[in-house]
Amino acid sequence: MSDSEATQNAPVEAASHPPATQPRERRRRRRRDDLMVPDATFASYYGRSVVKPAPWDYKIPTYLYAGGLAAGSALVAAGAELTGRTELQRNARLTALASLGVSTAALVGDLGKPSRFLNMLRVIKLTSPMSVGSWILAGFGAFTGTAAACEVAKIVLPQDSRINVALPVVSRGASLGSGFFAPPLAAYTAVLLSNTATPTWHGIYKELPFVFVGSAMGAAGGAAMITTNPAITGPARRMAIGGSALELAAFSLINRNAGLIGEPLHTGRAGRLVSASKALTLAGMGLTLVGGRWRPAAVLAGLAFNAGSAALRFGVFHAGIESAKDPKYTVIPQKERVAARESTSRPGRTAQHAATVMRSAPTELT
Repeated sequence: MSDSEATQNAPVEAASHPPATQPRERRRRRRRDDLMVPDATFASYYGRSVVKPAPWDYKIPTYLYAGGLAAGSALVAAGAELTGRTELQRNARLTALASLGVSTAALVGDLGKPSRFLNMLRVIKLTSPMSVGSWILAGFGAFTGTAAACEVAKIVLPQDSRINVALPVVSRGASLGSGFFAPPLAAYTAVLLSNTATPTWHGIYKELPFVFVGSAMGAAGGAAMITTNPAITGPARRMAIGGSALELAAFSLINRNAGLIGEPLHTGRAGRLVSASKALTLAGMGLTLVGGRWRPAAVLAGLAFNAGSAALRFGVFHAGIESAKDPKYTVIPQKERVAARESTSRPGRTAQHAATVMRSAPTELT
């Protein structure tokens, strides 16, 4: 073939064989089109939860509320014993014992049989909130029972009885002992919930102990206002107001810091309970400040404090259960933490890359 013929055929060959860059461009365009997918919907394998919800029922929030009331009442009793308020001391001690009985019954009811609680006392494991909490509950119960027995002995035994000679010493020791165990009893239940994998409970582990301690103080102060003459319940009223303020302040931090995992606290049944708790707590504070020295107003305020405390415990409980049922409360925070670590370890990565990592979440969790 001559040179002229080869020259004539060259454009035809070039047209039939396009440059090697063209398929790559088509592939790149195709990959860019593939990124245009619908927003991810979070589901789980066969509709199952990523985190298994705790197999608990109403007995656990009952245990939380009654335990907090018992702990706060023990502090009221200890303060009353040190300041000579005999009526307040007696009523707070009996309230603490009754609340402790309800709390223990609810815990044993959830465990199934008493021997399981006793088995937890065979060892002590400082890294286990349940183990430490069992010993706190046992120590608190021993001192609270002794303090209540002293109050009964004052009524039943004659004044010249030999037991009455040693009764003041035993009574003071019981007050100090129950007061020592009261703060950890009020706080450890929050640690117990936060130590689980339940997203909402675990995500608010910093603030939840302060919420529970403040709630316990409000409930105990309210119980003293219900059972005791307002003329001698000044410290209990101040305790109720201070504890409620602590509870509301700590919960406001949860609302500010929790983000997505705090959403179950404001939706559904949990949201209604938390809203009712806030309204009842504010109503109790208002009644106490305005008419705390008037017995009817004091009783209404005490009922409001305790109803608000109970509603709070049930609300936090149901919020945790709902957060475990919905996989988005597990998946999205995990993706956010991964993106944060990636941006920290590689400073060159931009916020746009972090958003790309978030969008890469699988639509089906297998």
